[in-house]
Amino acid sequence: MAHVEDIKIVLVDDHTLFRNGMKGLLDSRKGYRVTGEFSDGAEFVDGLESIDADVVFMDISMPVMNGDEATRLALQRRPEMRIVSLSMFGEDQYCIRMANAGAKGFLRKDSSIDTVFEAIDVVMAGDEYFSDEMLHSIRLSMRGNGDNPDTLSEREVDVLLGICRGLSTQEIADALYISKRTVDAHRANILEKTGCKNTASLVVYAIKNQLVEI
Repeated sequence: MAHVEDIKIVLVDDHTLFRNGMKGLLDSRKGYRVTGEFSDGAEFVDGLESIDADVVFMDISMPVMNGDEATRLALQRRPEMRIVSLSMFGEDQYCIRMANAGAKGFLRKDSSIDTVFEAIDVVMAGDEYFSDEMLHSIRLSMRGNGDNPDTLSEREVDVLLGICRGLSTQEIADALYISKRTVDAHRANILEKTGCKNTASLVVYAIKNQLVEI
């Protein structure tokens, strides 16, 4: 039987007690192992060359360098890293900055440990992850502060909703009775119109404009 390596995890947070608690919980489950800890974004970026990580949990608000800047710089040099943002209640309005920086997962710090492991497994599979707590918080923090969803056509909204539900391009095409190429074209138009850079920021946009029900 082939040996399955542990998923390697790095923690970037300026609160030592939080890091210690999370490390203990992560290391306690077979198949997951914390391989590094950093107290701020600059320290993490400076040590990138020696970091061995599949998933990085990144605090948003830290001294010296915030999580969104550290995420952007890290992914320029190590694009294979999967970065999951961590936020306290009240910081969720910064989620779109983390999404634009390239974060793949979004968790509140009061999420359950089972949610943390679920996020790891989802981003390791190549998908984006939003915890239910984070989705609710984003919607509350952005209520009444939307952009202008009227710039999207009805069909573009349909495609956007499919993206938010985690459907593949083929699944969206099948559901809307259109081709995959047409879905790709709509997705490109949506990105251009909304100014979003990736799927994660599209999800935030949809929540912000109350296009999806949470």
